[in-house]
Amino acid sequence: MAISENLLEIREYNEIGYRPLVDYGAWRVAVLNYIDELDVQAIAAMERHEETDEVFVLLAGRCILYLGQGQAAVEAIYAQDLEPFKVYNVKRGVWHTHTLSSEARVLVVENRDTGSTNSVSIALNAAQRGQLMQLRDELWGN
Repeated sequence: MAISENLLEIREYNEIGYRPLVDYGAWRVAVLNYIDELDVQAIAAMERHEETDEVFVLLAGRCILYLGQGQAAVEAIYAQDLEPFKVYNVKRGVWHTHTLSSEARVLVVENRDTGSTNSVSIALNAAQRGQLMQLRDELWGN
């Protein structure tokens, strides 16, 4: 006998990119899978969320979380190679982006209304984009 969705929702996402799976009250749970625009050579910007933290949990594959320090500009870039099943909480107002391996699956928890109305993006210059690739090579040996 099937369990009613009034008791249990079961959601999955196996396609490319980002997809919200559960919205409830003020929060959202989503899955981020590999997408070409998150290949390190394609990353051209970082974003920050003005009203919320954002949580990442690596479920499969590899993911590097890039963090930018600074307010009006990205003054320094750091890289964190995510370990499976650890919780990584990017604090509100921190510049960030990520690159994923082709088999990566990342769980994302954020405010339900996180989007362009309360987030900003900043373009990375050629040197910063090169730094992302260098950090990837240092962490993944590519």
